[in-house]
Amino acid sequence: MDEIRVKIAETGGYAPPPGLLEDLTGVRGVHVREDGENASDLAVTAARKALDEAGLKIDDVELLLFAATAQDLIEPATSHLVAAKLGASCPVFDVKNACNSVLNAMEVAESFIAAGRYRTILIACGEVGSLATRWHAPDRQALLRAMPGYTVSDAGAAMVLTAGPAGEKDPGVLAVRFAANSAVWDACTVASGGTMHPRSTHDDHSTLRLNGDLRQGVLDVLPRIVASAGSELRAARAGAFIAFHQIAMPQYHETLDRFSLPENRCMPAVAEHGNCAAASLPLQLVKAREADRIEPGDTVAMLGLASGFSFGLALIRW
Repeated sequence: MDEIRVKIAETGGYAPPPGLLEDLTGVRGVHVREDGENASDLAVTAARKALDEAGLKIDDVELLLFAATAQDLIEPATSHLVAAKLGASCPVFDVKNACNSVLNAMEVAESFIAAGRYRTILIACGEVGSLATRWHAPDRQALLRAMPGYTVSDAGAAMVLTAGPAGEKDPGVLAVRFAANSAVWDACTVASGGTMHPRSTHDDHSTLRLNGDLRQGVLDVLPRIVASAGSELRAARAGAFIAFHQIAMPQYHETLDRFSLPENRCMPAVAEHGNCAAASLPLQLVKAREADRIEPGDTVAMLGLASGFSFGLALIRW
């Protein structure tokens, strides 16, 4: 975070005092891509690892989904670039819903597999959040509005979903539930590149910006979440591990309280790795597995929180 503070100061705008970013966010550092790396490159690296771990080759994949907040181009879909780099010849398309993109891609993949449309689906994610960081902040208020951009990390993630036995102890997706409060869509935005601001390079448009209170968006939709996913939330709390989207440490603790999550079954990955956007849930699963916090047969929950505002929950058996 010291490097981020120095880079902000070098622009000649408001220079945050040493330690301020860490104190406000609880994040100690973030990951930044190599020069020339695109979202598709991060996704490809992760996809190759996922395929190797699953003992599969790219020819075994029947559908490829690219799921991320980032993209290489407005057109074509980034899934085509990922497929070309992997040598895939299967159908592809992008799934995009801010930081819930991977979770929504899981919903799509699970539905396709359950319907018998495909048997093996690769989900690949490449996040380049560092491009949405605002480096020139004219004053303290501008810095605070841009605060989410100082915790974002670049990351790649991938997972493979396959058709298999659906017995009581077999691994698989047990349930998915989603809810939205779209009335607060403008609370957090990256505005440039779309039809509203197609060619704007203004910092207010091209960087991640808080325009309202995301917490209120959660509170407004919480009764609907409890009504539609109450039993899944109870199962999540009883599961072996709970991954949920994290943007900073204060938000981490607020989410624990708001959803009554047991802290000993969660992991504050954001402190070490920053906000990895749609890759944050897969990252937490990998870290939990490496720490032997997940074993075969365990029930694992994934809670997605994304600007828009959208909520998602997936229950899986490991």
